[in-house]
Amino acid sequence: VDVGGTKILAGVVDRAGRVAASRQCPTPHKSQAALLDAIASLVDELRDCTVVAVGLGVPSTIDQRDGRAVFSVHVPLAGIALRAWGGQRFRLPTAVDNDANAAALAEWTAGAGRGALHMVMLTLGTGIGGGLILDGRLYRGAVGAAAELGHMVLQYGGPPCQGACRGHGHFEALTSGTAAAEMARNTLGPAADTPALVARARAGDPSALQAMTVLGERLGAGIASLVNIFNPERVVIGGGFGEAFDLLVGPARRVLAEEALPPARDIVRVVPADLGGEAGMIGAALIGFEAADARG
Repeated sequence: VDVGGTKILAGVVDRAGRVAASRQCPTPHKSQAALLDAIASLVDELRDCTVVAVGLGVPSTIDQRDGRAVFSVHVPLAGIALRAWGGQRFRLPTAVDNDANAAALAEWTAGAGRGALHMVMLTLGTGIGGGLILDGRLYRGAVGAAAELGHMVLQYGGPPCQGACRGHGHFEALTSGTAAAEMARNTLGPAADTPALVARARAGDPSALQAMTVLGERLGAGIASLVNIFNPERVVIGGGFGEAFDLLVGPARRVLAEEALPPARDIVRVVPADLGGEAGMIGAALIGFEAADARG
């Protein structure tokens, strides 16, 4: 199950990342209880005798010591032991992880990161999710809360971050699909949105192209910091706004070349995700298999 700020996508997935069936619904924001009910309904609808575990990818900071979603910026999940909830609700081994960690695992296993030992995943959507593959393993940090890459400070004292985050100048405040929507309104008028901005830029509109260039340059600045810190072989760009990769990648690569240091700058490849909107769902399933294997 991949829980996003806009929709929940659930599927039956095998160990190779092949999707047998899937369903989706809008993400409820009214309450935590409504969100949990929506997750449970999708699982119940899809579940059959072949299902051996449930994996939950959520846009939250995670404490893996008890499988708890500690804090969420874009959905009403906080302070809940999701692993225990899923185990009780579904009577199956249940795993929980950050949604971008799940997407990173999927792209590394079956997508654009195959063959890399060191990979950074950025999912550009309502916010910016991040995932890290370091030395051929998903990096979760001390307790599971690592790789909140969207909350790197890109501009000290910059614009307020989104949702429940109280920070300023964060990567996602400057470069996400939400940031693009604000730029669309400022550039094209109050009724414009991110798809309109992307479409106008692809059609050659100078003001839309300039807006996308600025967003790409900000993306490149964030990538440069990640390259300097982690020295990845690949940076994989996914998410809904990541589908504008063709417009973002030129400015991003230009800033990356200016701001990252050699030799890391010279070996890294910035590539689009292969698995599209299914990456988080596929990765959540792979994390579910971890729980099934641990149960024996």
